[in-house]
Amino acid sequence: MRYDAVVLAGGRGSRLGGVSKPDLEVDGRRLLDTALAAAAGAVRTVVVGDVDVPDGVLRTREDPPFGGPVAGLEAGCALLDRVSGADRAPWTLVLASDLPDAEAAVAVLLAADPGGHDGACLLDADDRLQWLLGCYRTDVLSDRLAARGGITAMYRLLEPLDLLGVAPGPARTTDLDTPEDVAAWTDRSTP
Repeated sequence: MRYDAVVLAGGRGSRLGGVSKPDLEVDGRRLLDTALAAAAGAVRTVVVGDVDVPDGVLRTREDPPFGGPVAGLEAGCALLDRVSGADRAPWTLVLASDLPDAEAAVAVLLAADPGGHDGACLLDADDRLQWLLGCYRTDVLSDRLAARGGITAMYRLLEPLDLLGVAPGPARTTDLDTPEDVAAWTDRSTP
């Protein structure tokens, strides 16, 4: 599967006391570096947020800053469109930057065959689609963003799509939003 990647890293980290989640070090590396390693197979990768990125990775900011994941996705896709032109990959991986098991999760996601679906998302423990751990047909995603109007919630943007839910298997879809989340991940004894 040929894909571009949009890594969303623009949040305030307010539930973590204002810590930059992408810069948070977990398991010996920044969460952003974990997300970038998960997206390493992408043709082009853009990080949306005010964070340092390595050479070869594009960076942009959503408008307005801290405008949420839909605004971030729109900004990331717009930059990919400008840079790629007609060479835009047919699939777009959308990935949050606060997923400590992103590499395993993305491997499971990309191994799934979406068939005729508009995309695929990993499922969480409650069998809910994880919008920020998904791979979408670029043309369908572009159409949704163009018609989004005032939609600011990711579920409202992507819910109309025909998506394949993918069981994560041994991968974990846990994101780190609070100090308790970080402690539970570090401990790993908490389900």
